[in-house]
Amino acid sequence: MARAAVESGPVHAYGAAVLRWRWAIICLTLIATLVAGYGLRGLTFNPDSRLFFGPDDPGRQALDRLENTFSRAKNVLFVLAPADGDVFTAETLAAVRELTDLAWRTPFASRVNSLTNFQHSYAVGDELVVEDLVPDVATLDPAALEEIRATALDEPELVNFLVSPRAHVAVVSIDVLLPGKERGEVAEVAGFARRLADEMRRTHPEIALYLTGGVMADITFGEAAQRDMTGLIPVVVVLVAVMLAIGLRSATASLATLVVVLLAVVIALGIAGWSGIVLNTATAGTPIVILTLSVADCVHIVSTMRQREVDGESRNAAIIDSLRINATPVAITSLTTAIGFLTMNFSESPPLREFGNIVALGVVAAYLLSITFLPAILTLLPAGRGPQVDTQALMRRFADWVIARRRPLLIGCPLIFLVVLTGLSKLVIDDDIVRYFDERFAFRTDTDFMQANLTGINALQFALPAGEANAIAEPDYLRTIAAFADWYRAQPEVRHVAVLSDTLKRLNMNMHGDDPAAYRLPDSRELAAQYLLLYELSLPFGQDLNNRIDITRSVTRLTVQLDEVTSAQVRDLAARGEAWLREHAPEMAGVATGLSVLYAHMSERNIKSMLLGTAVALVLISAVLLVVLRSIPLGLTSLVPNLVPALLAFGIWGYVDGEVNLAVSVVGAMTLGIVVDDTVHLLARYLRGRRELALEPIDAVRYSVASVGTPVLVTSVALIIGFGAMAFSGFAITVLMGSLSALTILLALAADLLFLPPLLIFLGKRAA
Repeated sequence: MARAAVESGPVHAYGAAVLRWRWAIICLTLIATLVAGYGLRGLTFNPDSRLFFGPDDPGRQALDRLENTFSRAKNVLFVLAPADGDVFTAETLAAVRELTDLAWRTPFASRVNSLTNFQHSYAVGDELVVEDLVPDVATLDPAALEEIRATALDEPELVNFLVSPRAHVAVVSIDVLLPGKERGEVAEVAGFARRLADEMRRTHPEIALYLTGGVMADITFGEAAQRDMTGLIPVVVVLVAVMLAIGLRSATASLATLVVVLLAVVIALGIAGWSGIVLNTATAGTPIVILTLSVADCVHIVSTMRQREVDGESRNAAIIDSLRINATPVAITSLTTAIGFLTMNFSESPPLREFGNIVALGVVAAYLLSITFLPAILTLLPAGRGPQVDTQALMRRFADWVIARRRPLLIGCPLIFLVVLTGLSKLVIDDDIVRYFDERFAFRTDTDFMQANLTGINALQFALPAGEANAIAEPDYLRTIAAFADWYRAQPEVRHVAVLSDTLKRLNMNMHGDDPAAYRLPDSRELAAQYLLLYELSLPFGQDLNNRIDITRSVTRLTVQLDEVTSAQVRDLAARGEAWLREHAPEMAGVATGLSVLYAHMSERNIKSMLLGTAVALVLISAVLLVVLRSIPLGLTSLVPNLVPALLAFGIWGYVDGEVNLAVSVVGAMTLGIVVDDTVHLLARYLRGRRELALEPIDAVRYSVASVGTPVLVTSVALIIGFGAMAFSGFAITVLMGSLSALTILLALAADLLFLPPLLIFLGKRAA
């Protein structure tokens, strides 16, 4: 009677309909995939590192205001290190001069700064002379070279910016103004810079040359994503295919599952293309995640079908029975996984929000394919059973082992949890754009060299208002910005400060016969204005002061170049600078900005927003489990193996590394929906044993582990392999997201198989 009721139920009827209309379903699925997949043509890639900050981000708005006032230039930095350790030789200065001249050919170049074209000013009688610090190198004798050395190393505008204090490293800096009309502008500039660097290395082998700067950072973002998509995706496909073949013990079933997985990826990315989403370094990892997650539903359906075939049922009957048994848990796990990724919309970073949305699309597509296309295509494939292994017997023996040790496990697991959770206290919020890339990327090694030998890539930017047009020449204003610059120079983390007052001090000295005692600010507004006008009229093309002074001459920019610092130090230096302005110059009070500041604050703010996202995910997932399980005690019990793994992963991370960056901040919400899957399948079988088969708690646990232990193990290992493969990326966001997710899933598997069964037995009839 019960069997007849099952066979006449709605899920049974649905399964029969799927098999009856299998050809129509296969054709419609392929058509839908082709339509969605056509959207792949619309996918574009943007390597701009600023994409991590949305238009509503207050730091991004402050940076936009500063760049609208001055310029939106990005830079390319050539770092030259002569083998003899001396920049001030005729040979090295000739190379710097050659590179400076060639650098003007860089696409979209607006300014080139170097030792050789630094606008050195000096007095000849009553006349101010402004010319390149290094004239024709061929005419320089040793005495002239020593004079250039002395002048350069005594110039605050040069030291730790274009030349190192030891004079062993020099920089040629190129500012480029990208029109923003085409995606390939960054690649065009970076390509030219690399060709120029290669040419200089060929013609000047005695000089080591390193390439860094904002443009090189952006192109490296793009190259990191390209490496992941072309290198990691094939590896993940192969690993997942091998795992499926081992776990399912059927080539045809594994092939069917792999087809479903690949279709889900095409559909998700195709819809993303249709919707106008632009891929970036963060979203480039979505195919790997979708590939990995899509396996779970298929494995449970195929595993149950295979077991039913082993029990003697026909292929069609086994498929229908598998759909009946797995309909609810597969729907729940897909829903909870989608919820987990959709809560990434709480993230402060647009790429991470898009990452969550694309993966959620893939999860939904995989679910729909697993209950339509997968059963339809399975009916057309040969049985391909292969060697039979009674996995239920193996898992039953494992269940008996756990049951026999349920008391030590019930006590020991929480104790281990408490010890590991102490690692949470060691977590530190930190983010560094340079360390986003490992040593496989030239940008990382070249930037590390520059930071170790000259200056850091991190910088603070301040727009300092003078109050009215032309007021930047006011002595009080100049004294204030000079004092602000001196305060920053006194901070141990600071390498260089660029400020207008330094230029005016030099000009005042020049206009007093180059008397060092006159290296001070002009005494009156009129003098300062005249000096600036005279100086600017003497400057050649591309060397004006527009990068320091706004067009109304009411605001100047102060730039603070930092040493190799943590994001916490960047936040602290920015906050202390803002506090100095509020105390000493409230009329200039403002916020520090720059990409370094944006990244320094992003992780901190993203963690706060993702805590809310994780809370929402927890509430929604808990509500789903309570409704489906129809048991408040069981629903609350399910939270333990779902919440604890992420906390344990962060605890272990605290001991191993401790750094929490932009990627790490979303792992909790992202994995919450994933780790629920195994728990749901185990609890669904446990409830079936208790409610339908009237088993006692111990027997229901044994039945649950024996029935779904193998697919739970297979799907978890597949997830660990997929996410673990991301650890081989060269991009830190991908590495950390994958590594911590894999660790969380491994811990969840352990909690589900070692802690949940003893807990269910302990709760007994209360959890039914």
